[in-house]
Amino acid sequence: MADKLKLIPLGGLNEIGKNLNVIEYKNDIILVDCGMGFPDDDMYGIDVVIPDYSYLIQNQTKIRGIFLTHGHEDHIGALPYVLRDIDAPIYATRMTAGLVELKLSEHDLLATTEIITCEAGDVIHVGCFQVEFIHTNHSIADAVAFAIKTPVGTILHTGDWKIDPTPISGGMADLTRMGQLGKEGVLALMCDSTNVERPGFTKSESAVGSSFEALFKDCKERIIITTFASNVDRIQQIINVAAKFGRKVAVSGRSMENTMKVSTRLGYMNVPEGIVVDLNQIKSLPKDKVCIITTGSQGETMSALTRIAFSTHRQIEIMPGDHIILSASAIPGNEHAISNVVNELYRKGAVVINERNRDLHVSGHACRQELQILHALVKPKFFIPVHGEQRHLRLHARLAEEMGMRPDHILLADIGQIIEFTPDTMKVAGTVTSGKILVDGYGVGDVGSVVLRDRKRLAEDGMIVVVVTMSKLDNTVLSGPEIITRGFVYVKESEELMDDVRQLASRVLAEVKPSADWSSIKSDIKRELSGYLFRKAKRSPMILPVIMEV
Repeated sequence: MADKLKLIPLGGLNEIGKNLNVIEYKNDIILVDCGMGFPDDDMYGIDVVIPDYSYLIQNQTKIRGIFLTHGHEDHIGALPYVLRDIDAPIYATRMTAGLVELKLSEHDLLATTEIITCEAGDVIHVGCFQVEFIHTNHSIADAVAFAIKTPVGTILHTGDWKIDPTPISGGMADLTRMGQLGKEGVLALMCDSTNVERPGFTKSESAVGSSFEALFKDCKERIIITTFASNVDRIQQIINVAAKFGRKVAVSGRSMENTMKVSTRLGYMNVPEGIVVDLNQIKSLPKDKVCIITTGSQGETMSALTRIAFSTHRQIEIMPGDHIILSASAIPGNEHAISNVVNELYRKGAVVINERNRDLHVSGHACRQELQILHALVKPKFFIPVHGEQRHLRLHARLAEEMGMRPDHILLADIGQIIEFTPDTMKVAGTVTSGKILVDGYGVGDVGSVVLRDRKRLAEDGMIVVVVTMSKLDNTVLSGPEIITRGFVYVKESEELMDDVRQLASRVLAEVKPSADWSSIKSDIKRELSGYLFRKAKRSPMILPVIMEV
């Protein structure tokens, strides 16, 4: 029986973020992307979410390389964690490689990781695979798709992409090569589904430049612009317009500074001499000669724009009349945080301009007609929609059907599924361990559902600590119980309730038998107090009995 090609998505399906795909044939594995996701609102204290990569650890001797489509966090952000356990070379275009180097150097992994820089058009041979880099357009420089030739057939993975006929740099997506691959024969297409709900075409990045010009033209106030730090073309347009109208540019936000450093060094950004100044210099400049580019377009708690809005930024303070330009769309789930920042900016007298007022942001993802063009060019035998939530994947599957694909040749996959291919078949053949690994500070994977549940209870209902000193001879109470609360009630205004809790704990302790063990004593205290507090206050605080033995 012929060997089958395996495709195992470990992230990026039924979710936005943590993209990671495993392609396996016999004893060879390659990975496409290695991204992170952001925590949900109920993941208290979690910094980053990465894919569960247990399968990679189990099969690390087979891994021949990690291929990166572009340099966004949802495609490269998990690398510092995965590379602690896996040794594999990274293949990426120059801009992506530059951002990866910066990231790995922060985690002290750069010296031990091989990064191989590639260009669009390059074909890399690893194991039994040939991986061709194909130029595409996206909201970051040097984005590519991959045509992966395997012993069973060719898989085309688009990465994040769109068709931009007038890009700021790099030229239009290589649709000619896509069409050639279609004529040669594509076994399976894995295509970005993010914008499948939007009809027509995605606007060109150059459309944003004319909006900037109109806003800069007669403005006599200070201009502060926030955008995604990775959008090099957008930052370049802001610098160009600022230079045209005689404004100096200052940059705030570590990720923005890092991106500008990398892109300027690699030649992806051209900054005129003397245009960029230090933040400390802006106070000495007239208002109409200042433009500040900052991070924080998503209302992130510690971002530069949030600190500016809430007066905790050391160097920038909002002045009445300041023009704040939000050159980014809200990522789903961030609307409330952004709204809080915008309201605070208005409270301080600023003028806030967003994409509802003008074309200040364009997406980096293909809309329906662009997707239709790609399907028509590639004509894949099988299709797996990727990079989207369930509604995106289903709508993309329906689009493929409308383009003439057989429904049984379209697979709505989920993470962890093993998708097996022969030259003529595609089927799900089992699952591997998959899911989310939660990163909290330096801890990777040490916060699970139990810890999150406790954090949720603490956040919602607070805690009560019952401290008692008991004799180790006969369990008699020597002192206490003392009641300590945090986040449950304000003690000075709830003295009666606290007295009731203390008396109830005392009654439980008075009934303790000399032979009782501590775990049963603690369980009795928890049970009685939790039932009483829920009846009395309709709350369920975490109850922690502490017994000291004398």
